[in-house]
Amino acid sequence: MKQITKIFALFCIFSFSTVAVAQMKSDNYERNFKFGVGLNTGLPLNKPYSFNLGGDVRAQYNISETYSITFTTGYNNLFVKDDGPSFGYIPVKVGYKTFLFSNEFYAMGEIGGAFSVTKKHYSSNSMLFCPSIGYAAKSIDISVRYEFLKDFPMIKDGVPDNGLAQVMLRLAYGFDL
Repeated sequence: MKQITKIFALFCIFSFSTVAVAQMKSDNYERNFKFGVGLNTGLPLNKPYSFNLGGDVRAQYNISETYSITFTTGYNNLFVKDDGPSFGYIPVKVGYKTFLFSNEFYAMGEIGGAFSVTKKHYSSNSMLFCPSIGYAAKSIDISVRYEFLKDFPMIKDGVPDNGLAQVMLRLAYGFDL
């Protein structure tokens, strides 16, 4: 847990120092909020899960032309092979987005928590880490991310373990507020 706290502290320091620099460099930029609604689908990399489907909402504050801070929440459902009980969770994440090239491609990192809503079979909550890359033009946002849920159950070499990994695709519609 100490290592996770150190990683989170470094992430916060990096984010806030970059925000300060971006604000100094872009005093003429009109900062604004964006809002997005997305559909997520994914491929879990661990057993017993076979597919992930969900949706999310994202608020984004544009600090400058190239830097943004995000807050994302939604609902995801992991479907289990062999008709086992599905696993639903609510992700709550904060992130830092950097636009590249012509401000259409971006790289983003998110950290937060995943809260189980399937309490009968899965009672734990988890830390959540998500690096992603994407393309956002006008009101369309398409991204691919790697998502790691540190404390959620999975099966490794036939033995129950923790640490669910998955690759997710997000298709979203966004607009200015």
